[in-house]
Amino acid sequence: MKEIIIATKNKGKAEEFKSFFGKYGISIKSLLDFQEVMPDVEETGITFKENAALKAEEISTMLSIPVLADDSGLVIDALNGEPGIYSARYAGEPKNDQANMNKVLKELQDVPKNKRMARFVSVLAIAIPGEATVFREGYCEGEIAFSPRGAHGFGYDPIFIPQGYNKTMAELSAQQKNEISHRRNAINQLEDWIKNI
Repeated sequence: MKEIIIATKNKGKAEEFKSFFGKYGISIKSLLDFQEVMPDVEETGITFKENAALKAEEISTMLSIPVLADDSGLVIDALNGEPGIYSARYAGEPKNDQANMNKVLKELQDVPKNKRMARFVSVLAIAIPGEATVFREGYCEGEIAFSPRGAHGFGYDPIFIPQGYNKTMAELSAQQKNEISHRRNAINQLEDWIKNI
């Protein structure tokens, strides 16, 4: 069976990737699956693409094997694109999903429903030793709810209502979410690459 290393220590992300790649007969290992403690790659880029490349390339160089990294986040039009690349740490350190959501809702408290457009963005970078890094991007359009709803998912899922739905991402089943998510849309762009590995 083929194996891909995903450069993440986020359990929720790792599970999403496992379910995506399973249908291709590809097993997934995340950085949590290594016995030695893997370093946290400093995300010094100013775009999702730069940060995804930094993570994939550093871990690939260290392990001498192909590594996929994703940099993703929430982009809100009314906040000029924030939280963007700072999505995971929007409310500061340490990372805290609830604090991040609270900050977004506070910033948007006077913004009406028709101006709460947002999208989840995912940029995948695949670093293969000796080859140029491959990139794919995916989006999930939607809007920001007025309060958190639902118990599934992670990150900003409880306040994000995907386009065409009246439920938040956190109210959808894992299967429903995986069908429409930004990561799924980015992985769909990878299908040709996956079939050739």
